[in-house]
Amino acid sequence: MRIAFVAFDRMNMLDFFGAYDALMRLKTLGFVETLTCNTCALKDEVRDIHGLTLKADTVQSSLDGYDVVVVPGGIGTRTLMRDEIFLAWIKSARFAPLKAGVCTGALLLGAAGFLKDKRATTHSNAFDVLTPYCKEVVENERVVDAGEVITSRGVSASIDLGLHLCERLAGAGEAVAKGMEYPFTRP
Repeated sequence: MRIAFVAFDRMNMLDFFGAYDALMRLKTLGFVETLTCNTCALKDEVRDIHGLTLKADTVQSSLDGYDVVVVPGGIGTRTLMRDEIFLAWIKSARFAPLKAGVCTGALLLGAAGFLKDKRATTHSNAFDVLTPYCKEVVENERVVDAGEVITSRGVSASIDLGLHLCERLAGAGEAVAKGMEYPFTRP
C-alpha cells in the first residue's frame, strides 16, 4: 500500500503529522507490512506556518499510482487553491482510490474538483470558502467519508482522520487509537 502525503509552504504540520503518525502505525503494528509513505512536494523543502522545515521524498512527481493521497491544510491553502500548477499536480491524484483532506486541505481537494457533488467538511473558519466546491458543507462531524474522498475538520481532527483511514484500510482504527492513547469512535 502506497500513501502520499502532500507538503507545501505554510501548511500546518499537525495536519500532516496527526494523520501520518496514525497511518504509519499500520506498518509498525503489523497490520499492513507493505505500507510505504512518501512526502510529496513541488520543491525539495517546505516550511510550515511556524517555519519548521520538512524535506520531501519525491519532488514534482505525479501523485498517480498511490493508494491514498493525504492533503493537509494551513494558511498556504488560500493561495494554492488558485495556483494552476499546484492544482494540476493535485489533480494527478485523480485515480487514487482514496483522497483525504485535513482541515483546509479540503479546499485544495475542492479546487481540484474532487468534492463536486459530495459532502465535505473543513475548519469552521473556512466553511463559506468550501461551499462552492461541494454538495454540502457538514458542520457537525469531525470526519466526513464521501467514498473515495474523506475530509476532516480543524487541526486536531488530523488524528481522527488518520484513525478513520486505519479503520477503513485495515480494520485497525481501534487498535491504533489504543496505542496512541487516543479515544476512538467507530465510523
